[in-house]
Amino acid sequence: MTLRELRFIVSVAQEKNFRRAADISFVSQPALSLAIKKIENELGVLIFERNRTEVSITVIGEKILRQAIIVLDEAEKIKELAVMSKKDFKAPFRLGLIYSIAPYLLPLIIPLLKKEDSNFSLEIEENITKNLEEQLKKGTIDAAIIALPLELSGMETVPLYHEPFEAIVPSQHDWANRKEVKSTDLANQKVLLLDNTHCFSNQVLEACPGLNKNSQIFSGNSLETIRNMVASNLGISVLPKSATSQKYTDPMIKIIPFKSPAPFRTVALAYKKSTIKNNEINEVIKIIQSLSVDAFKLL
Repeated sequence: MTLRELRFIVSVAQEKNFRRAADISFVSQPALSLAIKKIENELGVLIFERNRTEVSITVIGEKILRQAIIVLDEAEKIKELAVMSKKDFKAPFRLGLIYSIAPYLLPLIIPLLKKEDSNFSLEIEENITKNLEEQLKKGTIDAAIIALPLELSGMETVPLYHEPFEAIVPSQHDWANRKEVKSTDLANQKVLLLDNTHCFSNQVLEACPGLNKNSQIFSGNSLETIRNMVASNLGISVLPKSATSQKYTDPMIKIIPFKSPAPFRTVALAYKKSTIKNNEINEVIKIIQSLSVDAFKLL
């Protein structure tokens, strides 16, 4: 059994299709099928069940898949150790962040990381949670800053802070003079949210009872798009508190806190348990935990 054959198992499990798995593995479908059959014969168990329409993984196949991922991760660490040992070379730390966190957190932590270590090399990946999870599993990023919950095997998560939500309304809105709003108040309003591929929208829907059933919900592509739509009197919205700080104030918008207990999200840093980038991960955690920002309740 070779590492290449283990990668075939992972590809088939991910794609649930031998042809697509063969394409991404750069081999012919017969060659991939033969390799999988060879492993099954060698182990004396069936890893995949095949029929005309789909491929499914067996119970023992799931266990073999999990172990194959661990073995491939450990093999990749050998390469990374060799690269990092080369004189004067420091591999960049690849950090992923979800779209609703990156624009507001990065300007706070990047200068501090550079001040702490001028040689700290950082590569940023902004994406939705689902894609960051895949990148973590494949090792294309070293860590990700996401909103909990995160259910991903083989990962460590370090909760960093709680972040409250706040409502925003046009300055001419009936609520403009309110001191606070209740989460249930949004149920009959025209509410602007990110599309449902973004976890932040799902968190808002969970935090505001009745919003899904009674409101007119319109989607935007970014929080800044949402902010501009509210300023244009197209509806109201909910933003994380980091996106409503003084730096982002707009005279056309009124920010209204939620009545206590305000809805919030828990932001965490996730990384593989098998990582070799512990120093960089600890540095990022330390910098975030040193922040003194009203929007964050540090954990």
